[in-house]
Amino acid sequence: MNRGTRTLVVVAIAIAVATLATMAVYRAVQQIPVREVERPGVPVVVAARNLPIGTALGQTDMRVAIWPATNPVPGAFASPDPLINRGLVAEMVENEPVTAAKLSPIEAGAGLSPTIPEGMRAISVQVNDVVGVAGFVTPGNHVDVVVTVSKQELNMSRIVVPNLKVLAAGTRLDQQQAKGGEPIKTNVVTLLVTPAEGEKIALASTEGRLHLTLRNPLDTAIVETTGVRLINLLGSPEPPKPPAKPVRMARAEPPPPPPPPPPPPKPYTVETIRAAKRVEDVVK
Repeated sequence: MNRGTRTLVVVAIAIAVATLATMAVYRAVQQIPVREVERPGVPVVVAARNLPIGTALGQTDMRVAIWPATNPVPGAFASPDPLINRGLVAEMVENEPVTAAKLSPIEAGAGLSPTIPEGMRAISVQVNDVVGVAGFVTPGNHVDVVVTVSKQELNMSRIVVPNLKVLAAGTRLDQQQAKGGEPIKTNVVTLLVTPAEGEKIALASTEGRLHLTLRNPLDTAIVETTGVRLINLLGSPEPPKPPAKPVRMARAEPPPPPPPPPPPPKPYTVETIRAAKRVEDVVK
């Protein structure tokens, strides 16, 4: 057996031994039982299902889950008993911890009123498919309120209150739309306003017609407008043109008479004095 053959045999034996050793170690690791490391946990009340805003919590709406003690949830509750009949002021999803920030005050009840922040008010305006942007104004959206006033001497449209949050569309307080993403058909929209803004909307709804313009929720800039009047929309009428002056035709005058012919030339005369007599002879 030459040197090259011996080298190949040694390499083959080494590969086979390494393969067998690897398989043996793999099987040994697979047979080791899984060791579960217990981490300390605390009970936390979480939502048992998706809960819309304004929901009065009941036993079936909540359950207790074990939460890692190393990551506590601020404002969480360990038992659902003190949360019964408390209203939600924010929408919750399944398995989300129930915290004090998402609950209405004790004995405040559920529904729309607990969702109104301190110092704010809720006002409802009547809408239709046109005013309500074809039903796409849903809870959580932001809108501008435009009023159109048509009086004897005043025809004008203007944004009276910008960037208002929609609290409810009809009787719905949550942002879930109809099945298939269809808009919410309603004739009443409830808006979150300050007392001064509520006064403006109340007067505008009495003296004119309201329209809602839908905003992008990320667009929070307030745009100041001066409104538009009917005369600005259509433009000022052109002043009447003065009547055209009648054109008088010049009457043709007869040509002047030709000048008279010149007089015939005066004949030449020769004056002759003869014996005290004076005689004129005509020279032809």
